[in-house]
Amino acid sequence: MGALWLLLNLSIFSASNLFALRDDLMQATGTLAIAAMSVAMILSLRPRWPEARLGGLDKMYRLHKWLGIGALALAVFHWLWSEAPKWAVGAGLVARPERGPRPEITEPVRAFLMSFRGTAEGLGEWAFYAAVVLLLIALVKLVPYRLFRYTHRVLPVVYLVLVFHTVILLDYAMWFTPLGPILALLMLAGSYAALVSVFGAIGRTRRVRGEIAELSQYPGVHSLETVIRLGSGWPGHKAGQFAFVTSNQFEGAHPYTIASAWKPTDPKIAFVTKELGDHTAKLAKTLKVGQPVTVEGPYGCFTFDDGAPRQIWIGAGIGITPFLARLKEMAGTAPDTPRPEIDLFHSTREVDDAALERLAADARAAKVRLHVLIDARDGHLGGQRIRETVPGWREASLWFCGPSGFGKALRADFAAQGLDVETRFHQELFELR
Repeated sequence: MGALWLLLNLSIFSASNLFALRDDLMQATGTLAIAAMSVAMILSLRPRWPEARLGGLDKMYRLHKWLGIGALALAVFHWLWSEAPKWAVGAGLVARPERGPRPEITEPVRAFLMSFRGTAEGLGEWAFYAAVVLLLIALVKLVPYRLFRYTHRVLPVVYLVLVFHTVILLDYAMWFTPLGPILALLMLAGSYAALVSVFGAIGRTRRVRGEIAELSQYPGVHSLETVIRLGSGWPGHKAGQFAFVTSNQFEGAHPYTIASAWKPTDPKIAFVTKELGDHTAKLAKTLKVGQPVTVEGPYGCFTFDDGAPRQIWIGAGIGITPFLARLKEMAGTAPDTPRPEIDLFHSTREVDDAALERLAADARAAKVRLHVLIDARDGHLGGQRIRETVPGWREASLWFCGPSGFGKALRADFAAQGLDVETRFHQELFELR
C-alpha cells in the first residue's frame, strides 16, 4: 500500500516548501494508518480462511496486535505533521505560505465531500485521541482484562469515525487511481467488521451452548478441570485446539486450550485452567455443576499433524494441556494406526500427585514416553537435556506449549544446533492481547 501510494505521488520528492511536504505526508500516513486499522478490524472477526495460512488464531491475533501498533505509530506521525508546522509558525520559526482563494469546485461529488471537511477534521482529531488511549489500554497488560474488554469494544466506533474522516479528506484524485478501489474495499470490509463487533456478534455462528458436567480440583498445581456437556452444533475438534468459554457475561469469553479428545457419541469437552489471574483464581469458587456456559470454536493449528517420524513434546506448567488432549486422542485410536515416535517432557515447579498419576496413565495408554521434571528435584529443562534424552532429535519435530520466554530460549537453542526451526519448531503463542 505504501509503495503504491508513493508510485502515485512522486511529486513528494519535489515539494516546494514545508507545508507542501506536510500535505503529502499527511495523506501518506493517513492512508497507511486506515489501511492497517482496516486489516486489523477484519482479523478481529476471527475469519477461518486466513487462520490456516497464518498458522493459527494465535498468530493471526499477533498480526492483529502489530497492525494496531503500526496504525498507532502512523496516526501519531500523521497528527504531528498536522500540528507541528502550526507550532513552528506560532514560534516564528517558519513563515506561513501565502494562499490565494480556493478554486471553485464544480464536480458535485467532490463539492459534497468538501462540505463535510470541517466536521471530518474535528471528528478525526477526537477519534485520534480516543484511539491512542484505547490502544494503549489494549497494549498495557497491567490493565485488567475485563476493563480491556469493554474499552476495546469502543475501538470499532472510533474506527468508523476515522473511515468517515478518510473518505472526506483523502485526496479526491486518489479515488480514480488503483489505490482508490483497494482502500475502499478495505474500509468497507473493516466497517462491516466494526459493526459486527459493536453488536457483539463476533464468532456467533461458532458458539454452542452447554452446561458444566464435572469439576475436579488439583490443589497442588492450583488448577481446575472443567468438563462441559455440549449441546448440538459443535463441529468436533482436533487435539491441540482451543476455544473461547463464557461462564460469566460480565467477564466475557476467555480462551482455553481443550484438554480432551472429541467423541461424537459422548459430546463433552474439558478444559484445565490454572489460577493465573483474577478471573481464573475465582473459577473454583464460582463455577457449579449444572451451570450453563457458552463455548465458541474450535480455533488453532497446534494439531500435531506434520508427518514427522519422531516428535518431541514440551509442556511447561499449564502448557501440558494440549498434550493431554492428544494423549487421549491417540489412546482411542486402533493399535495399528501409524504414529510417530514421541517423547513428552513435562516441566513443572508445582506438584500434584493425582495430576501426575493421571498424566502417566494417559501416556502409557497412548504409548508415549513421558519425562517429568520437577524444578526443585531435577533442575530446569533445557535443550541440552532434551537432546541427551532423545538421541534421534535431529529427525524430530518439536511441539512446545508454555511460557513464551522458555519457548523462545528453546527455539534459539535448537536453531543453534542446526534444527530447521521455521518448519519443525511449533509453538502455541496463546497471547491474544
